[in-house]
Amino acid sequence: MASLIQKAAIFGAAGAIGPQVAAEFERRAIPFRVVGRTRAKLEKAFGRMANAEIFDADIADLRAASAAARGVDTIVYTAGLPYPSHNLHPALMRTTVEAAAAMEVKRLVLVSSVYAYGVPRTSRVAETHARQPETRKGQYRKEQEDIALGASQKGIAGLVVRLPDFYGPGADNSLANPVFQAALAGKTANWVGPINTPHEFVFVPDTGPAIADLAGCAECYGEAWNFAGPGEINTLDFITKIYQAVGRSPKYRTVGRGILKMMGWFNPLYRELIEMLYLQETPVILDDRKLLAKLPDLKKTSYDEGIRQTLEWIKSTPPAAR
Repeated sequence: MASLIQKAAIFGAAGAIGPQVAAEFERRAIPFRVVGRTRAKLEKAFGRMANAEIFDADIADLRAASAAARGVDTIVYTAGLPYPSHNLHPALMRTTVEAAAAMEVKRLVLVSSVYAYGVPRTSRVAETHARQPETRKGQYRKEQEDIALGASQKGIAGLVVRLPDFYGPGADNSLANPVFQAALAGKTANWVGPINTPHEFVFVPDTGPAIADLAGCAECYGEAWNFAGPGEINTLDFITKIYQAVGRSPKYRTVGRGILKMMGWFNPLYRELIEMLYLQETPVILDDRKLLAKLPDLKKTSYDEGIRQTLEWIKSTPPAAR
């Protein structure tokens, strides 16, 4: 498929998803600009890519965001935020849209999550599922998505791609990667919420091709697309697979509401986790048949292979280099 993109900018490039999109643009020889607040971090992650332009900027500032958007036709927004800062999602997206409009950017791709759906009403959640979030973080994500799709009023085609929980190289801030680290160290893994429930995880390297394909597909704009993992898996089975891959029996402890409330007295992150427990109690399992019908050649890495590659990455990459 021929891409529409002549030059892209990846806003929030240094997170878990940005490097995957950059790697795919590099593979396709599409020029791209990587945007983030810390130049040293960007240089470390992207400095060896021939098609990458390093651009340090705070996208919360309209002038800086506009400078970062200058001369590109597509912005891929992959910026993540820690839970206590999720209220900034809508404001950052408004600034991004304003910057894109000022620089006459044609297209905007937002990488989002399952949060906007709220508690699932169906066993598998398609894009037609109502977005009725009952959490503050879900409301912020829904508002962010609405701003991105509403950019059409400013002449910018918007697109939203929703991902489940992820794991893999570069995803140490994810829910799952600490389990890998615990398994390798022979320690006990911590899990927030019920552990014997269905879940799904996407292997982060799989996201780059999916996002790049969507970004380069003219008829894909104006709507949202789900990209699910390779299938539903019981959380305990996922943890067991990780420990078995390192030759150990699974060791884990679960953290429930009561403990989170007590821990929240001392750490704001744990306070923020409480409202998201519904994702473990009533999991959102994405239905991505619409995307697979449009892009049937997308690859999904199996859990066994993804676990193997993640363990290899952790073993070969010192913490200071991540």
